[in-house]
Amino acid sequence: MWFQSGRRRDLCAILYDAGELRGQKAKTRLERYYDVRIDPQSFYATLDALVESGHLERRTEGIHDVYGLTEAGASRVESYFAWLTERVENSERQVSDAGGRSLD
Repeated sequence: MWFQSGRRRDLCAILYDAGELRGQKAKTRLERYYDVRIDPQSFYATLDALVESGHLERRTEGIHDVYGLTEAGASRVESYFAWLTERVENSERQVSDAGGRSLD
């Protein structure tokens, strides 16, 4: 369930960078990244799912909910980053090794 959704993954990456954000600020950052409006109900369902799974924590600040990564959430972002970095580095090596030729 963790990263079966790109939105969950990207939202966690935004919070990894920002620390904590109000729900609306997190939504705005994600919309800017995607260059598309996100349905609020769908967005907040994503936040709820991440809170329920233990990857985010929610606290109330005045009338706003503020979200941040838990240790488990931060660990998942870091492990995903390591996995993705390895994929990109392997791909770069394959392209370099081929000397511009197709590897198929």
